Amino acid sequence: MLLRHIAPLEDSPEPLTLTALPDPTCGDSDLLVKVSACGVCHTELDEIEGRTPPRELPVIPGHQVIGTVAERGKNVRAFSVGERVGVGWIHSACGTCAYCQRGEENLCPSFRATGRDVHGGYAQFMTVPAEFAHRIPPAFSDAEAAPLLCAGAIGYRSLRLADMHDGYRLGLAGFGASAHLVAKLVHHLFPRTQLFVFSRSEGERRFAEELGAAWSGDFTDTPPVKLDRIIDTTPAWKPVVESLRHLAPGGRLTINAIRKEPHDQDSLSRLDYAEHLWMEKEVKSVANVTRADIREFLEIASRAGLTPEVEEFPLEEANRALRELKERKIRGAKVLRTS
Repeated sequence: MLLRHIAPLEDSPEPLTLTALPDPTCGDSDLLVKVSACGVCHTELDEIEGRTPPRELPVIPGHQVIGTVAERGKNVRAFSVGERVGVGWIHSACGTCAYCQRGEENLCPSFRATGRDVHGGYAQFMTVPAEFAHRIPPAFSDAEAAPLLCAGAIGYRSLRLADMHDGYRLGLAGFGASAHLVAKLVHHLFPRTQLFVFSRSEGERRFAEELGAAWSGDFTDTPPVKLDRIIDTTPAWKPVVESLRHLAPGGRLTINAIRKEPHDQDSLSRLDYAEHLWMEKEVKSVANVTRADIREFLEIASRAGLTPEVEEFPLEEANRALRELKERKIRGAKVLRTS
């Protein structure tokens, strides 16, 4: 599925076109992956609508990719043909800069994103440097494993950057693919922690309560207690401002979003220092993921039996999946299957 033009989804409801392309060529240090499943992420909407535009067009989106090794380059020894692998948002980094040397390859100036800077997984085949591919635990089906590579891994990174401790009161602003996996992960890692979920969707709020949330409400609703940590996974500014209001003194808001929608920036005009930021409150952003985030989370998820709720679509219906994501018709994660 090719993205050829940048435009709001309202103006271009079928942004991706099904196109026949030659199979990609496998480089000496690459894997050629035969794709079986690819998760659908809000970042694809950010690409399509121009908030994080691809370097070049056309491009094949998709960065939560599960498949099997169809071919390996002559320098590759780590994987075998036929082995199941995954590809996440991080497609490559330079490996030599100061960020890469200290394990922060997500901040590398040469960071390249799967499905944005290079062709991704809304396809039958894709290539990836072998050192940026991941083995997939056998506990997960292809559809279950796909969201773990981004929604799960970025949720795991968000929890680490939030500096969580067992017993903290944790708020989740938005309850899509990533947040529902954070909720499951929190129950495993921090069993004494209570979850408070904010969403404008009644369906998402009900889903959160099914997964054990102690309270749920709209972004403007006030929870019964102040919260020690909040993780925001929304594309808008309003939940950020409202979340700061709900933080306890010394609390931290972690923003897990690659971009925010510009039409909502007027929400920032209501930011008041005394109400929203005073009392040593902190704001931390999440930028991309590292390979270690993905591999550590896959191990934890496998050990804990943590599986996402998924809704499957054939690859040919990628546009429908994206429209439903835009309309917040979400319960868990959406996954494309390649026949």
